[in-house]
Amino acid sequence: MTRGKVLGVHPAVLVAAVAFIALLGAAGFRAAPSVLMIPLQEEFGWSRSLLSVAVGVNLVLFGLTAPFAAALMDRFGIRRVVSCALILVAAGSGLTVFVRHQWELILCWGVLVGLGTGSMALVFAATIAERWFVRRRGLVMGILTAGSATGQLIFLPILAAVTVNGSWRLASLIIAAAALAVVPLVLIFLHNHPADRGVTAFGAPPPVDGAVEKPAPVTGSARRALKVFGMASHHRTFWALIAGFAICGATTNGLIGTHFIPAAHDHGLGETTAAGLLAVVGIFDIVGTIGSGYLTDRVDPRLLLAVYYALRGVGLMMLPGLLSDQIHPSIVAFVIVYGLDWVATVPPTVALCRQAFGDQGNIVFGWVFASHQVGAALASVAAGVIRDESGAYTIAWFGAAGMCLVAALVSFQIRKLPTEMAAPTPDPASV
Repeated sequence: MTRGKVLGVHPAVLVAAVAFIALLGAAGFRAAPSVLMIPLQEEFGWSRSLLSVAVGVNLVLFGLTAPFAAALMDRFGIRRVVSCALILVAAGSGLTVFVRHQWELILCWGVLVGLGTGSMALVFAATIAERWFVRRRGLVMGILTAGSATGQLIFLPILAAVTVNGSWRLASLIIAAAALAVVPLVLIFLHNHPADRGVTAFGAPPPVDGAVEKPAPVTGSARRALKVFGMASHHRTFWALIAGFAICGATTNGLIGTHFIPAAHDHGLGETTAAGLLAVVGIFDIVGTIGSGYLTDRVDPRLLLAVYYALRGVGLMMLPGLLSDQIHPSIVAFVIVYGLDWVATVPPTVALCRQAFGDQGNIVFGWVFASHQVGAALASVAAGVIRDESGAYTIAWFGAAGMCLVAALVSFQIRKLPTEMAAPTPDPASV
C-alpha cells in the first residue's frame, strides 16, 4: 500500500471509516442484554435483578477500563488494543451459549465483554479524532460516536427476530461472529498515527522540513492514567463533567438500553416490536450525534449539554404514560426525540475535556466516561430491583427524569479552567 493519500483521499478518512466499523462490531453485545433478558429469565428462572447485576458488572468494567485503554493506546498502539478488545467481545459472547450457572453469566456478560467493549468504547473514538484530525474534529467525533448507534440499529431487530424465531444462543453466536469479522480490517487498515502513512493529521499544516515524525511510545500507561486522574480531581470542572456524564449513562445504557424492551413486554408489546422501536432510537441517534458534533464546533458545549439533558428529562417524565400493547404516534415521537438526544452529549463533553485539560483531555474523558458506565450500572441494577419489588418501572422513569434536570443545571455551570491548568502535564515516565 502506497504511503500518503489514496486516490486523493486523506488516510484519516479511511482510518475513521475502519474505526466506525470497529465500533459498530462491538455494539452488538451492548444491544444484546435487553433482547436476551426475557429468554434467559424464562429458561433459567433468574430474576431481572440478577440479570441486571450481570449487565451492571459489564457496564462498570466497560467504564473503568476506558481511561487505562486510552493510555494503552498511547503505549502499544490503537491497532493492537482494538484487535484484542474485539477478540474479548467475541469470546464473551460466544461462551455465553454454554452458560448454566449465574456466575458463568456474570463472567461472560460482565467480565469478558465488559473489558473488551471498554477497551475501545468512546475513548477509542476520541483518540482517533484527536490524532488524525485537526479540522472537523467535532464532526468526526460525532460520526464515530454514532457507530454504536448504527450497531444498535443493525443488531437489535436481527437479534430480536433470531431470539423469537430461533434461540438466544444463536443470537449470541451472531454477535461473536460480527466482532471477529472486524479484526482483519483493524489489523490491515487501522494505522496508529498519521506518521505511519507519511502524512500530517487532516487539516494540520505540513511540517516545515517536509518530514513527518512519529511520536515516541508513551510508557507507564497505568501510572499515567492514575496521575491524570489525580491532577483532574483537584478541579470542580472535572467533577461537574463526572456528575453529568454519570446521569447520562444512567438514563441511556443503564435504563432505556437495558430495560426498555422488558418494560414494553410488561405492557403487552412483543419483543421484536419493542426491539424495532429501540432500533429507531439508533437511527435518530446517528442524526443527533453527527448534528451535535457539527454544533460542538460552533456553539458553547455547556449550553448544548444543558439543552440535551433537559429534553431527555422531559421525555422520561412522559414515558410511563406512553407504553402500551400497541405502537401509537406518541411512543414513536418519544423514541425519535430520545434517539436524537441519546449520545449527543458525547461531542460537547469531549470538547470540554480537551478545552479544560489540553493534551490530557483524552485520558480525562476516559475517567469521565467511566462515570458514565458506573451510572449506567447503578441504574440498571436499581431499575431491575424496582421492577421486581413494585411490579413496574414507573419509579425508575420518574427518578431518572429528575436526575436529568440536575445534570442540565450542573452542565450549564461548568467553568473553563485557567489556561495554565489546561497545559500538558509532564509524562510520569520522565519524572
